[in-house]
Amino acid sequence: MAVKTAVVTGASKGIGLAVARALEADGFRVAGAARTITPELKEAATLPVAVDLSTPAGPAELIEQVSAEFGGIDVLVNNVGAFTPRTSGFSAISDEEWQHTFELNFFGVVRTIRAALPGLVERQGAIVNVSSARARGPQPPTSDYGAAKAALTNLSKALSMELGPKGVRVNTVSPGPTRTPAWLDSDGFGAGLAAASGKSLEEFLEGFPAAAGLTTGRLTEPEEVAEIVRLLASGRARAVNGSDFVIDGGQLKTI
Repeated sequence: MAVKTAVVTGASKGIGLAVARALEADGFRVAGAARTITPELKEAATLPVAVDLSTPAGPAELIEQVSAEFGGIDVLVNNVGAFTPRTSGFSAISDEEWQHTFELNFFGVVRTIRAALPGLVERQGAIVNVSSARARGPQPPTSDYGAAKAALTNLSKALSMELGPKGVRVNTVSPGPTRTPAWLDSDGFGAGLAAASGKSLEEFLEGFPAAAGLTTGRLTEPEEVAEIVRLLASGRARAVNGSDFVIDGGQLKTI
């Protein structure tokens, strides 16, 4: 059986790194893309690729490099994404911030899919887009991020309808609060919320699951998100197409 190739974007840390490790363990050749190649990514990926996917040329450069190295792509995991840590609302978000948020979280994915699509159709592959629970449950401080992720979820559904008959499955996973650097680092989103509430980061994170309505009582682990991506990438559930898997610890209360 031929070895399959997976491209994972935003793979240097957090969910992307967990996905790269999971797919590598499943026998994929993993091309892990990130702006900065961390030691962890060097260890996890078969081919680490330094690239800025928020630029118009970045996605095509990534796909060209991976295709030249491995001859084609079987799975594309669009995990790249980020939000600006802030505690203020809509009026504080500038045009430049809106543009940057959409370039990274939406247009970068659009361009990466466009570049990879011919090979994915040829190989009857799969696309997994990492959206966010904020696409369904928006919050004022990250309204730009939620809007970009809502656009991504909508695009994923449309692509599943178009590409499913061509043999390419398209699904999304939508994590909620997850134990990633965005929540754990001293300069991350969690630290900003902690400071606004007058608490240390440790105190804030201890009480956050209950305050945010996480019925599991804890943040999601990156590896838990990676397990769903792993299933969707594996081909073991080929009837799953156009689905969105919310992994948010029970935070969203609607169906």
